[in-house]
Amino acid sequence: MALLCVEDLDHLVLNVADIKVTCRFYQRVLGMTPFMFGNGRTALSFGSRKINLYEVGQPYSPQPDKPLPGTAELCFLSRTPVVELLDHLKAENVAVEEGPVRREGALGPITSVYFRDPDGNMIEVANYTEA
Repeated sequence: MALLCVEDLDHLVLNVADIKVTCRFYQRVLGMTPFMFGNGRTALSFGSRKINLYEVGQPYSPQPDKPLPGTAELCFLSRTPVVELLDHLKAENVAVEEGPVRREGALGPITSVYFRDPDGNMIEVANYTEA
């Protein structure tokens, strides 16, 4: 039997309390682009990836057993120097929970900054260039 080998990530899904609030935050703070697709579904694009958004309480299929907002931790990569990232978060009134701190990314050492989105999801923005 052949072994399945996953090669990359196409998209992920976030369960959110309010799609409009989520779109504004991710567009304003992380520069993502909200767009509509399918039958009125909403996603955020960044680079060659996307995040599909589902508003909790709205039916969709298939869905997790317990779709709840604020239960994810996401790490995004950026080439923006950490000092500029910190200045940007301050200007956007986003509280930094931790960082900059050194962590281990998928490809080696990274420098990370942690903060939360409107649903309480932990957002990490990491930089390989400063690690």
